[in-house]
Amino acid sequence: MTSTFPDWIYDGSPIPDPLGHGDRAVRFLRALRHPASTEPGRKFQLHPWQERIIRSIYGPRDADGNRIVRDVFLLIGRGNRKTSLAAAMALLHLLGPERVPNGQIIFGAADREQAGIGFREAADIVRLGPSLTRATRVYDAFNSAKMIRSHLDGSTLKAVASDGRAQHGTTPTFVLVDEIHAWRANGRELWQALQTGMAKRPGGLTVTATTAGRGREGLAAERYAYARKVALGEIVDPSFLPILFEMGEDEDWTDEAVWNRCNPGLSLGFQDIGKLRIDAKRAENDLSAMYDFQQFHLCKWLGNSTAPLFNFDSYDTRVFEDDEADLEDLPCYLGIDYAQSGDLAAIVAAWRHDDGQVTIKPWFFVPSEGLDERARLEDLPYREWIERGLVTEIDGPVVTQEAVAEQIREICARHQVQEAAYDPWQFRRMATELLADGVPMIEMRQGPATMGPANGELIRAVNGRLIRHDGNPVLRNHFAGVAAKVNDTGMIWMSKADPKRGHIDGAVAASMAVSRALAAHDNRSRYDDPSVGGLLIL
Repeated sequence: MTSTFPDWIYDGSPIPDPLGHGDRAVRFLRALRHPASTEPGRKFQLHPWQERIIRSIYGPRDADGNRIVRDVFLLIGRGNRKTSLAAAMALLHLLGPERVPNGQIIFGAADREQAGIGFREAADIVRLGPSLTRATRVYDAFNSAKMIRSHLDGSTLKAVASDGRAQHGTTPTFVLVDEIHAWRANGRELWQALQTGMAKRPGGLTVTATTAGRGREGLAAERYAYARKVALGEIVDPSFLPILFEMGEDEDWTDEAVWNRCNPGLSLGFQDIGKLRIDAKRAENDLSAMYDFQQFHLCKWLGNSTAPLFNFDSYDTRVFEDDEADLEDLPCYLGIDYAQSGDLAAIVAAWRHDDGQVTIKPWFFVPSEGLDERARLEDLPYREWIERGLVTEIDGPVVTQEAVAEQIREICARHQVQEAAYDPWQFRRMATELLADGVPMIEMRQGPATMGPANGELIRAVNGRLIRHDGNPVLRNHFAGVAAKVNDTGMIWMSKADPKRGHIDGAVAASMAVSRALAAHDNRSRYDDPSVGGLLIL
């Protein structure tokens, strides 16, 4: 397979339903009512593409009659009524043919307000059905726990926010994971609590219903990556059903045919096509708006912040497996971002090629003290990065200047280092020692007057497809963590998109190194230009 798109939803292919569970589920949902329905009597609208999803989840059974699908990942754009469908599915497990005695149905979301959205959908459906109202009690007082209790068998539906500690001990039978891309760092603990609890009872079902997210690390990115592998056939897992309404890698995001393909509700009037056209037109000249459109309407999973520093499509196409030895004869420029407060430190080298391209390579350092807690809070695989040689672990609570200086000396021993740019406020003492050792250290203050132009040089180099790199995931993570800010004079400033969890040390060091490499070349004397054979004086 070369596409993740769920063509089976539209191709009319048979969906196994040997015991009729899929058909019973469809009939139950069609018997519900929904406050936003335009059908007579507010009958719940189950459109053909939604029906195919329901039948694919509940129809297939194994030889013992157990449901095969246990995990669903529904990636779909805003406005396609995924929450309404998920709420109806929850009631299927609370009051319908999928219920089990004392079942626990849980809506998990990033925060209490988001969790309440799906809960209110379910509660509104219950209130519109007299028989459902008699069979339940709805607890939804303001600023209190949200719950629907079934009088039939004691089953409950609860809305919870991403605080995993509070959910240990639960035994869920159905879990809705809503907008997983928005879950906070402690969302992994909630996920683990719910999934380990689900293992205590047979037949549980997890439905992740979400729009696309950003970033390549963390729980949401991991779940999405797994769904893609199953959809592509790289992993065979019949228990996992990926439903990915995402644009293809080579598809044009401005093509309305792509919009309709990625938004099954668009042709049904779920979204305002006129508004989408306006948003797309404006996004043609606004990088942030373009990424927002692709993420929320075309389900393109992005690897950057909401205010990206540069076009990541251009960056990601410039991965090369260069041998570092091939760079030894090229002029090399270093950018050094040193943090003495226990944070990460980074060195980035930039080599300028004769054809104007620039190769970059990073070195990262992290203190060992509190590393596992850092990995948990930031949801980043530091241990894996260390094992792969992408990050150097420094014993103690901080990254020492000596450790960074030792790496600088090693780089200088191998390469033609012309300049090593550093922030004097943090690294002056060690810079003085390195300078005495013959390392060409230069001060590069981190104020807007210096870093603004440097950031602009980096952006132009990336967007102009001049940057070469080896795909280092740590550096990309730091680039993705940048929120770029532009002041009234057009000066570009980097800040953390997530002040509590994010890191941009590598991005800052790269900006320093690349800008120095480009500036040094542009300022090179004509006497040093090998293409000039001599001077003619008239």
